[in-house]
Formats: sequence, C-alpha cells, structure tokens
Amino acid sequence: MPASTSSAAPSNARAGWAESVYERLAGDGDGRVCHAIPDQACHEAPGNFLRLLTANALSTLGDSLASAKTTLPWLLAQLGAPTGMAALLVPLRESGSMLPQILIGALVRRQTVRKQVWVAAAWVQALSLAGMGWVAWGARASMSGMAAGLCVIALLSVFSIARGACSIAYKDVLGKTIPKTRRGRLSGWISAVAGGGAMATGVGLGWLSGELPSSVLAGVMLGAAACWAAAALAFARIIEWPGATEGGVDGFGQALARMALLRDDAPFRRFVLARALALGSALAAPLYIGLARDALGDAVVWLGVFLAVEGLAGLVSAPVWGRWADRSSRQVFAVGSALAGGLSLVVAGAAWVGVDSAAAVWFYPLAFLGLGVAHSGVRLGRKTYLVDMAEGSRRTDYVAVSNTVIGALLLVIGALAAVAASVSVIGTIVALALAGLAGAVLSLRWQDPVH
Repeated sequence: MPASTSSAAPSNARAGWAESVYERLAGDGDGRVCHAIPDQACHEAPGNFLRLLTANALSTLGDSLASAKTTLPWLLAQLGAPTGMAALLVPLRESGSMLPQILIGALVRRQTVRKQVWVAAAWVQALSLAGMGWVAWGARASMSGMAAGLCVIALLSVFSIARGACSIAYKDVLGKTIPKTRRGRLSGWISAVAGGGAMATGVGLGWLSGELPSSVLAGVMLGAAACWAAAALAFARIIEWPGATEGGVDGFGQALARMALLRDDAPFRRFVLARALALGSALAAPLYIGLARDALGDAVVWLGVFLAVEGLAGLVSAPVWGRWADRSSRQVFAVGSALAGGLSLVVAGAAWVGVDSAAAVWFYPLAFLGLGVAHSGVRLGRKTYLVDMAEGSRRTDYVAVSNTVIGALLLVIGALAAVAASVSVIGTIVALALAGLAGAVLSLRWQDPVH
C-alpha cells in the first residue's frame, strides 16, 4: 500500500497542476465545459490542452523560423538561386499542403486514432527542414545556385505535403479532445507562445550586422527542425480514444466525389468562397517585404526586425482573437479580413505617393505588424469556425475539401499575383485588398455554430 500511495502522488500532483493551468488559460474555473466531446475525453481535457499547446506552439515556431515570407527568400538569395524562385515559396508551401488533402483525408478517416498521422508527418517535416539546414551550411561551395535552389524547393514540397497530413489530423484530434468554446482559446495561446519565440529569434538576429552568414541561416533552419521534432514527441503523449471511421474511401474518384459538398452544402460553400477571397492577408506579406527591402535595403538586421514583428503580431493579438473566436468565429474572420484589406489599401496608397527613408524605417515594420495581427484573426476565425461546423468524419470532409480547393486557388492566384507584381506591386496589393474586403462582407452571412 505505501508504494502504491507514493507512486500515485506525483501523478495526482501533475494532474492538479495541469488542471490549474487549464483553468487559467481556458477560462474554465466555474465548472468544466464538455461541449461536443464525450465524458472520458472531458476528463483528460486539461492534460490534452497543455499537450496540444506545447506541440503546436513548437510546430508553429518552427514554421515561423522557416517562414516562406522572410527566412526562405533570404536563404535562396544567400545560395545565389534565381530570383524567380522566391515567388514560388508562399504558394508552394501553402498549396502543397492543401491540394493533396482530399486524398489524405480519405486515408486519415480510416484511422481510429489519428494522432499517429500527425506525429509521423511532423517527423517528415523535421527531416525536410534539417535538409534545408544542410543546404544552407554546405551547398554554396558544392553546387550551383540553381541546383541549391531546386534542393530547397524540393524539400519544401515534401514539407508541404506532410504539413497537409498534420492539418487534417490536428483538426480531428482537436475536435475529439477539446470542448467547443475552448478551441479558439487554445489556438490563440498557441499563436501567442510561438509568436514570443519568433520575436525572440528576430531580436537576436537584429543584433547582427552586415551580411548574413551561411552558418546563421543553417542554424535557424536546424532550430526549426528541432522544434518540429520536439513537437512530434509532445503530440505523441496526447490521450485520444478511438473514433469513427465511417466515410473512409479508397480511390481518386471516390475522393473527388466529396467535392459535391460545394454544390450541396450552402453554408460550407459560403465559407470556402469567403476564405478564398481573404487569401490576400497571406499573399500580400511578401509584397510588403518587397516594398520594405526597396526602401530599407537588405541588411541582416531587417530580416531580424521583420521576424520579430511577425512574432510580436501573434503574441499580442492571438489570445484576444482566440477568446473572441470562441464567442463568434465568423466575427473574428470578418474583422481580420477587413483589417487586412483596409491596411493594404493604406500601404498601396503610401507606396504610390512615396515614403521617404526616415518614415520608411517605422512605416513598413508597423504595416507588417498590422498585417500580421489581421492575418492572425483570419486564420483563427476560419480554423475555429471550420472545426465547430461539424463533428466526426463530416469535419474531416470539410477540412479536406476546403483545403484542396484553396490549395488549387493559391497556385492560380499566386501565379497571377507574381505576374501582376512584375508589372505593378501596388496594383497587386490593391486587388488583394479589395478581394479581402469582399470576403469580410460575405462572411457576415455565415451562421454561427451552435455551442
């Protein structure tokens, strides 16, 4: 008996600590909320909340360190890759993770426990980023800029496909383990913690001066790989009960049949259309960076500044967006989209008039901060809304179909934006802004999910 008592004490202490932290972060101090999850999952919600927070904060930090908006363009430039390759980074990273999801979703639905899908895909992403670190470290001396750039593009493609598997599995695990009205708060804290880490990294880089050494870029990429590896270990500890597997399909034709949701499900169709119109909150970021580099130069300090600003945006805004999303995720999406669109019109107008060098030092970092805040709202709003729209395999279908459609549109819109930006960066920003404002208006017609 004494041995049994002593072994139980640390477990009880850990459970009490997790309960206390959960009550503070999730606002669950007035009684456990168990909406839309079974009792056994509700019992484990505090521990799972912290495990999801740890794993996804680490993976989001890894994404920030290996950002397609900032770090990877600098890496390609350092390697001497053709400048046109940089235009492929954001569309490839996003669409590469979304396009295969209608097929990946069919495979995920056949798994009763879906955390293993996330863990396996996380290890693939860690290895892909480690490969980019190796390229940054030694490829400059052993291969041409074109070859090194193609290596980065190939590794990014593998990373993106694995990221798609993580996206579907995460939403299912989240829906099975965390109650409604607490999911947006979790997403907000994930973005805040990851934003703090990205900001600290950016501040550290900001202390450097002159050209960016290859060893520093390699260290950043290896740090991102380490974040994903640690995230895989944390996610593997989530307690998940077997779930439904009905709706699992085999074959490309049957997977495409899920696209009928766009025809038959009007609320889902409105969601996908508004999400497509709001893509400018992501696609405008490299254009902001391009305007900033033209005005400020390309010293390493500015990479640090914009990484820090991107992290700060998530740190200060995500918890607010997350708590608001638990009350009305459609309002969060609408406000975020409208903010991104309005800000882009201001930036385009300022660039057209001309920003002198003294004003550019504060104007472009502040504009990038505002866009980061807005994009955080767009992401948290649409993620929370999509998870809350349905349960079980229906949710998996929604995620797979919407991400596949958005992935295809990203390739098309990204290619058009790249061509348009070669003619007029300002005009492209205006077009993305107007689309975002239209998406904000359309999202006001969404129905709030019942909590």
